[in-house]
Amino acid sequence: MDLNLSGKRALICGSSDGIGKAAALEMAQMGASITLLARNAEKLEAVRRELASSEGQQHQILVADFDQLEDLEQIIKSHVAAGNDYNILVNNSGGPPAGPAHKASLDEYVVAFRRHLMANQILSQALLEGMRKLAYGRIINVISTSVKAPLPNLGVSNTIRGAVANWSKTLSRELGPFGITVNNVLPGATETLRLTSIISNKAQKTGRSEDEVAREMTAEVPLARFAQPHEVANAIAFLASPAASYISGINIPVDGGRTPNL
Repeated sequence: MDLNLSGKRALICGSSDGIGKAAALEMAQMGASITLLARNAEKLEAVRRELASSEGQQHQILVADFDQLEDLEQIIKSHVAAGNDYNILVNNSGGPPAGPAHKASLDEYVVAFRRHLMANQILSQALLEGMRKLAYGRIINVISTSVKAPLPNLGVSNTIRGAVANWSKTLSRELGPFGITVNNVLPGATETLRLTSIISNKAQKTGRSEDEVAREMTAEVPLARFAQPHEVANAIAFLASPAASYISGINIPVDGGRTPNL
């Protein structure tokens, strides 16, 4: 299989930690030049120093807040105008807070819609012309298994992730003629700050210990454990590679078999 990303450039969102960081580390090992995008410049610089550069890659950072869409749009447009074209875009950002759908405020839905779907739209539009020019394009959205089976007590997330999944499928059909693939990676319970927050929230609401909640959650997974970020990153990196050139418009769960449907 051709997994070589030498000469390719990847913009990876939410890459200061967790799945985004793991994807950046993996794709740098495969030869790509990485641009890390998140809110915390200090964390991004620390990750940048960890990235492999044995093939002469040039890694950089972009600091932006997905809750400030006007600023995000200006930052990415200026960056691209400065001659920065990309082959690969990984849309990835932390999920909305837990809670039932019927109790969520309108603002919670609006914030999540802007942070996820609208931010993805801004970045994709900014990078599309470069992908066409380079004759190699990959858009990979890190969302959730909830697009296949909604998860309990994640009402806003279930709703917004579903919107992103359908946006992605639509985009894959529109961009296919340009040789650009668009796919979704659906992480299950993965050892990230997001999972820590979910476990803590559930423990507080039920009066149980965090260890008890974690054991209950892993009992739902056929592989009987949580995922590590690099295991999700492997799927992202594969979809970014030449080996995945005829895979487009699909959802790939990386969940240890937890999702109950195909």
